[in-house]
Amino acid sequence: MIGSFKNPAIAGGALVVLYTGMMAAGDGITKLIAGGYEAPQLFALSAALVCGFSGLAARFKSDETLHVKSKNVMGLRAILTVVASLAFFMAFRLLPFADVFLFIALIPVFASALSGPILGEAPRPTAWAALFLGVGGVLFLMPGGFSGVQAGHGWAALACMTGGLSMLLARQIAKVERAPLAQVFWPNLALMLSMAVALPFVWKPMGAADLAWVAIYAGFLFGARYVAAEAMRLLPAYVALPLMNLQFVWMVLIGLLAFGEVPAMATIFGVTLVIGSGLWLVVEDSLARLRGHSA
Repeated sequence: MIGSFKNPAIAGGALVVLYTGMMAAGDGITKLIAGGYEAPQLFALSAALVCGFSGLAARFKSDETLHVKSKNVMGLRAILTVVASLAFFMAFRLLPFADVFLFIALIPVFASALSGPILGEAPRPTAWAALFLGVGGVLFLMPGGFSGVQAGHGWAALACMTGGLSMLLARQIAKVERAPLAQVFWPNLALMLSMAVALPFVWKPMGAADLAWVAIYAGFLFGARYVAAEAMRLLPAYVALPLMNLQFVWMVLIGLLAFGEVPAMATIFGVTLVIGSGLWLVVEDSLARLRGHSA
């Protein structure tokens, strides 16, 4: 499918849209079952399933393995993934959803600021303009603002920093080797092992229905992480990460179609800004590539 797009910017943009859709579906499942279980149990089971899916895919895909040349970078990325997962869990436990989502929306700004010194991919001025346009759109989607600074905001800030750095390292690995399955497998293995330490203390028996939902969630997570790794190979980090804010658009659509939640005018305006920002970034990157080829 990826090869059918001649323009890497368009191909990468399409993969990010697919990623955000799968992540939004996974978030919906999490909301459905997470209330009755502690995070280590859900993280350990879903990560184990994702590792299993990665192993099966590597066995049947002759052009991909779970081996990676960038071992040190992958190890650091795995550690950051675990820290980010725990920090997000604590942030969601201590803060309203809207506050945490505001921090999630700031991840692209943080990552873009560091993409120059870490990756040598400093955003162009027009990309910065599109980036802040998208953040403004997310603020319209969450008009309530912060509920008052508290400990949960510290956890959210830690999640923002470690999550953004993890995605930058994914881009760094993708620039030197194509290893999307390895990018999925090793961080999830680290997450599974770290959560397994706490599992005996929080385990609750799960019914067949909840186990099925966890398996479906893991399937969405595996697919999302795989296409995200491919998108990070095709797009600069300062383009791919802001596009991931399209997940907020999916949330609005799911709320409308599944729960009959009619969005307010501010929400519609925010969705428009987020979509416009994403299109702007893809077009801007595509035109820059064309200028580079013609030079």
